[in-house]
Amino acid sequence: MNLWKEPVESLVSGPNQDNLREGLPEDPRPRVIEDCLSLFSTTDYIMEPTIFTQLKRYFLAGGDTEPAINLLAGNYTAVAQMANLVGEWLTVAGVSVSEVQKMAENRLIDSILSMFDPAKADAAFAEDSFSPTWLIEMIEHRAWRSLFNRLSEMYPNCLMLEYVIKLMSDAGFQGEITSIVAVSQQIDVFSRVLGSAIARFLDRPDDQQRTIKCAKLMCHTEHTYLYGQFLLQKISQHPKYGLIMKRLSQEIGKYALRNNRNVIPITMALHSAEHYPEARDALGAMLTKNSLNPSYIVVLHQMYSSTQPPPIDLIRVPQFLELLVDSLFTAGTRINKYHKSKYIYLLAYAVSVVSTSYSKANKSELQKTIEAIERAHGICTLDQYSCDLICHIPTLFECLHFPVVGAGLIRWVESVLVRQQYHLEANSPHLVLLDEVASEHPLLREPVLRLLVKLLESKPEERAGLLMLQVKKMLIDRMVHLLAHDYVVPVLKYINTCVLRADVDVSLIRYFVQEVLEIIEPPYSDEFVQLFLPLVENKQITGSMTHVADSDPVSAFIFHCKAYHMEAETKTP
Repeated sequence: MNLWKEPVESLVSGPNQDNLREGLPEDPRPRVIEDCLSLFSTTDYIMEPTIFTQLKRYFLAGGDTEPAINLLAGNYTAVAQMANLVGEWLTVAGVSVSEVQKMAENRLIDSILSMFDPAKADAAFAEDSFSPTWLIEMIEHRAWRSLFNRLSEMYPNCLMLEYVIKLMSDAGFQGEITSIVAVSQQIDVFSRVLGSAIARFLDRPDDQQRTIKCAKLMCHTEHTYLYGQFLLQKISQHPKYGLIMKRLSQEIGKYALRNNRNVIPITMALHSAEHYPEARDALGAMLTKNSLNPSYIVVLHQMYSSTQPPPIDLIRVPQFLELLVDSLFTAGTRINKYHKSKYIYLLAYAVSVVSTSYSKANKSELQKTIEAIERAHGICTLDQYSCDLICHIPTLFECLHFPVVGAGLIRWVESVLVRQQYHLEANSPHLVLLDEVASEHPLLREPVLRLLVKLLESKPEERAGLLMLQVKKMLIDRMVHLLAHDYVVPVLKYINTCVLRADVDVSLIRYFVQEVLEIIEPPYSDEFVQLFLPLVENKQITGSMTHVADSDPVSAFIFHCKAYHMEAETKTP
């Protein structure tokens, strides 16, 4: 320390000594000592990871040992050690180590959420000495990753949290990132998270929640939607996953429209509509107004019945297909005879023609599809009810070989039973049609269930209570039919929801459980057991169903689950 002191003193001696002293830098040692002592005076500073660095600075600056020891010892309150001691007491009292750890984590998470200051976090992040080592250690644990997700949603503009989200993505945890705002601001992170969401969707395409997660992610901004849809369009050219990617793209487009996002121009652009301005204008106008226009229908019919029609994907927009189905199969709707054939042609063309190349298409199924739609439409517009409808059931069953007719009949049955408040009777042919649709077309089981739920939850009619209960039993029978045709998880999830809400007569739930027990047999999947076992074990539901030992379905099912599935759970690490 004295190596530079004497030369400086010799420089400042002489006649200009005062002026030279004014130009010398101030001795930094007192300030370093003061800063270190200020840190030492904070609570439990001896537990901070920077304690050794600051002690080294303090002693190199010439600080005395005694003040440092007194401050560090005097401000030591042993918060961490007391937490460890309480944790040990809890384990001695019989609480498991994992529960104790969970309690400590939850308390710490609550404190961080209430005290987090994004400005201070950004200030620390901007420092040159900022080291992410502790962050990297934290994101290895699921609890802290969840905390960072919550903080990112609360403070979307925090730079440090954006950096943490990127670290999580780089570490391979993009599937757990839920902060859409933070993700959308970094293209590389967004790409990874979107890719992970799409991969999860491919693993379970029937899981509606995974579809919604992809949709929420892509619909955050116009840019994320355009980027995501363009990516899906490229993947849709894949020979194995192409069709399912098209379906995902369409579902996301429907989600965007339901949430009042104007994505029609993007949809048109992605389907090369700029090369067909007349078709683009006609289709765009109808989609924007969400209503069909006969003059625009004539324009589209002329183009698609020509020798060089526009791309098929242009009229395969779900919104346009739903408008066509609504117009043709909603009870009470009347279409001009001249335009009706054009409506049917466009609908049949969209669902039956297959592109074989850019300029060629396979139309082998077109005429058969047109005929099936015309026959079904003719029956549905006769204003027939149960007695007369029964005579046409065989014809409708023939037409139901075409999925588009199934979609149309679902719409027609809904308009008759819900909108026109038709009184359901025992063995109603409308429900028979729904059963046949569910049996023939797996992709239409979801709208069938949706309609059954709407009917089951509709306001009671002015009918005797017992008669109303019989009608609802018929609807439960339709749900059991869906379950028997591989639509298991959605049906069970809905029934569990009814139990939680307690808004459905318990006798109906008991009837459902009884019917399902009669048609199932092992082996069962873990997901099925997880959803169905709580219903069977619910004493309010099955308590009146007599069971002794293993002589009845209730006991047999419970015994099987306890013997196999519960044992598997205990063996899971």
